[in-house]
Amino acid sequence: MPAPVRKPAIIVITSLVARGSVGGRGVVFALERLGFPVWFVPTITLSWHPGHGPSTRLVPDMDGFAAMLADLANSPWIDQVGGILTGYLGSPEQAEAIAGLIGKAREKNPDLLYLCDPISGDAGRLYVPEPTAEAIRDRLLPLADIATPNAFELAWLSGMPVTTPAEAEAAARTLSPPRMVVSSAPALFGNAMATMLVAKAASSAIVAEHPAIANAPNGPGDLLSSLFLAHLLDGANEETALGRATATAFELVARSVKAGADELWLTTEQGSIVRPTAMVTMRRLQTPTIRRKANAPDSGDAG
Repeated sequence: MPAPVRKPAIIVITSLVARGSVGGRGVVFALERLGFPVWFVPTITLSWHPGHGPSTRLVPDMDGFAAMLADLANSPWIDQVGGILTGYLGSPEQAEAIAGLIGKAREKNPDLLYLCDPISGDAGRLYVPEPTAEAIRDRLLPLADIATPNAFELAWLSGMPVTTPAEAEAAARTLSPPRMVVSSAPALFGNAMATMLVAKAASSAIVAEHPAIANAPNGPGDLLSSLFLAHLLDGANEETALGRATATAFELVARSVKAGADELWLTTEQGSIVRPTAMVTMRRLQTPTIRRKANAPDSGDAG
């Protein structure tokens, strides 16, 4: 019997909550459920998601944070790392240390994929200090192979309006990452939620849509980012990775809301991470709509 193929390690650098499934808690669980070894470095520790109310915030001291990332960058196992995912930052100074780690890791693995989830705001406002959002924009985004902003973050990063699918695509193409995945993007149809993939190598964007769900818990954006990266590292093409990641996030939100949960039920519904059954509508902005299961076989590269 052949030995199982070892998947590359993924470094996750984002927030940690004691209670809940947002930030690093959700990302690490999902990646490990898919078989990826994860190296997790918290940028901040909170009692729970801020949407549930104020809580204690513990930000690591900068010297210790930088020293830990330097340890990882210089470790004998750094060549095992195939992906890096960054999300919520606890301070703007953390961006420089993260950039150093990305550079070191790429020296060992030029094919490494770096995904920047520029977590900084939503619903029309920044919810991190502006210097932190600027550090993500100016130091980390230019290094990214993939960025996963929501519609508000895309508008803030690009300085352009994002109120229609065409505006979202245009704004995404002004930014440097070769692949942009926009969550909560303007939908093509009414009462729908959309995720848009804009790949610089492709002439048209791809949109994954599903019915909107009221009172959705926090965390689907974190989950979507990690799953898109994981599926690419597993060899899926961009369109398939988008469809699978969107279907899983949609399915977990729907099941969590149905159960009356105020957090994503990742452990209870973890089968959705591996094999989602939800249907999403996949459409290129210039081509007819196609309905397919998100776990259908690959049908060609989106680019």
